[in-house]
Amino acid sequence: MSSPDISAASSSAARPETETAPRTKRGSLLLAPGVLPGLTTLVILLAWEGATRLFAIPSFVLPSPLGILAGFEAVGLSRWAEHIGATLRVAMLGYAVSILVAVPLAIVLARSPVLSRALYPILVVVQSTPIVAVAPIIIVVMGAGDLPRVVITCLITFFPIVVSTTTGLMATPPELIELSKSLRAPAWREITQIRLPFAVPYIFSALKISITLAVIGAVVAEFVAAEKGVGYFIQFSTSMFRLPQAWAGLLILAGMSLLLFQAVTLIQKRVFPWSLPKDAP
Repeated sequence: MSSPDISAASSSAARPETETAPRTKRGSLLLAPGVLPGLTTLVILLAWEGATRLFAIPSFVLPSPLGILAGFEAVGLSRWAEHIGATLRVAMLGYAVSILVAVPLAIVLARSPVLSRALYPILVVVQSTPIVAVAPIIIVVMGAGDLPRVVITCLITFFPIVVSTTTGLMATPPELIELSKSLRAPAWREITQIRLPFAVPYIFSALKISITLAVIGAVVAEFVAAEKGVGYFIQFSTSMFRLPQAWAGLLILAGMSLLLFQAVTLIQKRVFPWSLPKDAP
């Protein structure tokens, strides 16, 4: 083949690469973290805004995104900070108490088959009882204040931690347990140095679920009896037909749950990086 033919063939072979390069770059840009969810959210907001304007939907039925933004600004940062602080305090207190109760209880269930058979059905019954039905009773028994709201939050959040921690403790490889027994290691060292480290991925899976449930528990408690908090604010705004402000409170709760979830994920990445999957981002 002559040299002109070779140059023509090489140029024709190189042309598709140059044409597909921008497409590949655009495709990689769309696959970047947060790009597709952001575009999807933008499309939903634009469609939402357009539908409310096109069909003239009243704000007390379905406020537009701009109306929700106006409702957020109408409340003021100081009032939002007060309500967010009240909800966050109850959620974190209930979350902390549930961890302090659930992890030792899981150790007891993993160590004693008899107690496991005796207590596990009771835990299932407690978890199966609708917390909305139990919350008014707890408020009447314990009175006003943060204590009954913390108890309600704890009742919602502790069960996933108990189940996942027990599963992780029981899933420890038997050869490690036999090794600890052959070395005559005490029971507390078997728990703290073998079973608990192996259960860390299970525990954090439950902690990520429970942190979002803690926000739900705090809101449920505020629906029953509270004088401040985002849940109380949403209930009050709805009763006054201030739907833009109620939607603003709902978005704040969603953002709070996402931030707390990411905080637990960050703690696992920084403190227990070895517990993450190899292909985790």
